[in-house]
Amino acid sequence: MKHSLLAVSIASVLALSACSKPAEQAQAPSVEQTAEQPAGKAELGSFGVDLDARNLAVKPGDDFFMYASGTWYDNFEMPADKTRYGAFTALAERSEERVKDIIETISSQSELSGEEKLIADFYNAYMDTDTINAKGITPIKPVLDTIANIENVTNLTAVFGDAWLTGAATPIGGGMWFNRLNPNEYQLSVGVGGLGLPDRSYYLTDTERFQNILAEYKKSIITMLGFAGIDENEAAQKADAIIALETKVAEVQWPREKRRNRDLTLNQISREDLSNEYPNFDWDTLFESSGYVLPEINITQPEPVKGMIELINSESLDVWKDYLTYHTIRNNAGLLSEDIYNANFAFFGTVLSGQQEPRPRWKRAVSQMSGTESLGFAIGQVYVDKYFPESSKEQMSELVENLRTALGERIDNLDWMGEETKKNAKEKLMAFVPKIGYPDVPQSFDGLEISSDDLTANVQNLRRFFQAQSVERELQKTDRERWGMTPQRVNAYYNSSFNEIVFPAAILQPPFFDPNADDAVNYGAIGAVIGHEMGHGFDDQGSKSDAKGIQRNWWTDEDRAAFEEKADKLAAQYSEYEPIEGNFVNGRNSLGENIGDVGGLAMAYHAYKLSLNGEEAPIIDGLTGDQRFFLAWAQVWREKRTEQSMLNQLRAGTHAPGRYRAQAPRNHDAWYEAFNVQPGDALYLAPEDRVRIW
Repeated sequence: MKHSLLAVSIASVLALSACSKPAEQAQAPSVEQTAEQPAGKAELGSFGVDLDARNLAVKPGDDFFMYASGTWYDNFEMPADKTRYGAFTALAERSEERVKDIIETISSQSELSGEEKLIADFYNAYMDTDTINAKGITPIKPVLDTIANIENVTNLTAVFGDAWLTGAATPIGGGMWFNRLNPNEYQLSVGVGGLGLPDRSYYLTDTERFQNILAEYKKSIITMLGFAGIDENEAAQKADAIIALETKVAEVQWPREKRRNRDLTLNQISREDLSNEYPNFDWDTLFESSGYVLPEINITQPEPVKGMIELINSESLDVWKDYLTYHTIRNNAGLLSEDIYNANFAFFGTVLSGQQEPRPRWKRAVSQMSGTESLGFAIGQVYVDKYFPESSKEQMSELVENLRTALGERIDNLDWMGEETKKNAKEKLMAFVPKIGYPDVPQSFDGLEISSDDLTANVQNLRRFFQAQSVERELQKTDRERWGMTPQRVNAYYNSSFNEIVFPAAILQPPFFDPNADDAVNYGAIGAVIGHEMGHGFDDQGSKSDAKGIQRNWWTDEDRAAFEEKADKLAAQYSEYEPIEGNFVNGRNSLGENIGDVGGLAMAYHAYKLSLNGEEAPIIDGLTGDQRFFLAWAQVWREKRTEQSMLNQLRAGTHAPGRYRAQAPRNHDAWYEAFNVQPGDALYLAPEDRVRIW
C-alpha cells in the first residue's frame, strides 16, 4: 500500500526490470558499443532482429517462443545474481551502467550543485559498508523500542500509521491517490496488506511445495529476530505465532483477481462517516503521522478492511509486536549491515526466488536511488541529456499517432460493437495523452537533506520530503505533469485517471525501438508496446473509465456483454498454460495484460500495414515483412527464469510469463499465414477460437 502519491497510478507495468550479465550472445550492447554504432545500421542483426537466437528446428506453430529465441534460451546461463533474464533485463543493465557512470562522474567532481551533492552524498553513504556494518541494527533501534513499548491497540495503530516512514509493516494502510469519480481531485485510498510472502496462496495452498516454503520462512523469521537479541528457542515460538497471524491475514484478503475489479474497489466514504461504517478502529491515530486531511476516502476492499480491524482487536498484542519487530528488521535489511542483509537475502533471494548471489552493492545503490520517491528524477535529467536524442522522441510521437489512427479504424470496423459505444470509444482514443522520454516539468528537491554517512537517515529524509510534498498538494488540483516512472526506467504504463500513455526514455532502445531498424521490427516491438498501453484504456478494467478518466459505464449493456464474452474466452485461453506442474497462469488476474498484448499486437500490425501504403514489404534475409513483425514481438518477450521466480510470477504477478506473451500471435490470422501454421500444430487455434477484441 502506498503512503504517498507516486505521481500516477501505474495501472499497467509491462514487465519487471531484472538483473546481471548474460552469456555473450545474449548480452545487451554496452554504452560504448551503442556510441560506436555506425549511422544507419540496426543494432541487432542486419535489420533489427537477432536471427541467431532462433531455433529453426522448432516449428513456429508448435512453440513460437522457442522458434524465435530457442537457441538463445538453450545456451543462456542464468547469472548468479539473477532470477530472470530477458530483453527488459538487458536494457535495465544498460541503464544501470549508465546511471552508475553518471553518479560516479558526479561524485568525482570537486564542485557540486545542490542536486549533484545530494546524488554524491547518498551514493557514498550507501557504498560506505564499513560505517553501515559498524552500526549493525542500531539505525532502526528507535523503531524497535517503540514497538517493544506498545501497551494497547492505540499504540499499535500508531505504529501501523508510521509505517510509511519507518518501514514497519501494516495490515491496513492508505495514501493519497486520484479520485476515480473526479480525476482533478486527490483522495485517500485505503486497503489491506501485511503479508510477508508474495501472495495469500502461499499460506493457504496445502501442498508440499508451499509447506516447504513456510518451513523455510519460519527459519528466516527466527534468524531475523535473532538480530533483535531474541534467543533461538523463543524466536521459534514467535515465528510460529507470526506465521499463524499472517495466515489469518491471508484468509481475510481478497484473491488478486478480485482485487483487480474496479467496480468492487470503488467505495467512497466521507472521513467523518468512516468510524460509523468501519467501527472499532482508531482511524485518526492511523492517519495522524501522515498529515493528510483529505475529507473523502476510498476503501478499496470493504470486507477485508472490516476483517482486518477484527484481527487487530482480537489477536494477541504480543504477537502483533513480534510481527512488527520481524517486519521492521526485514523491510529495512537492505539499509542495514551486510550480515542482516545477507540473512534476509538467504530466504527472499535464494529460497523464494532462486537467486544464488546478491546483486553487487553498486547496483543495489542505483536501484535505491532511481525510484520516483528517491533521487531518480534528478539522475534522470542527466540521463536524458546524455542518452536520449530528441529525434527518438519525434519518431516515437509519430509512431503513437500512427497507432492511434490504426486503433480508430479498427474501432470503426468492429462487428460486435454498436455505434453509440463506438462513438464513446473513439472519444476516449482521441483524448489519449502520450508522454514520451521525460517529464517536461522537473522534480524539485529544494529542502531535502542528505548526508554522506547515514544511509537509513537519508532514506527516511526522502520519505519525509516526498510525504510533505504530497500533503502540500492534497487539496490542490491534481498535477498532470508528474510521472510515475523515471526516464531511466525500462518500462511503460497507462494511467486511467489521466487517460495517458507514458514511455520513459530507457525503453526506447533496441530491441524495442531502433531508428535504424526495419519498420516491421519497430512496429512489432515498440509499436505493439504502444498498442499494449493504449489497449489498457480498453481492457476489462481500463474500459470502465471514460475519455476524461472518470470511472463510469460508457457502454451499452449489449456491447459490454459482447466484450465480456471475448474477455472470458481470452482468460480461459491463458489459464490453460501450465509452466510448472500443478501451477497455471491465472488468466483472470492477468487478463488486462493479455488484452493489452493481443489487442496491442493487432493495432501495431494494422498500423504497419498502413505504413506500407498498399505496397509489399521487401524480403530481408529471406523473411517477409509479416515474419519480421511477429519475430520482433516474440524476441521482446524472450526470457529465462528460475522456477521459484516463475512460481512468484504465477501466484503474485499480473502478467503472463514472457514465454506465453510471445505466443499472443496465435490469435492473429496474419501469423498463421506468415508461418504456415496448420491444424495439428500445438499453438493452432481454429478461426472461431481466436480472440479478436480490438
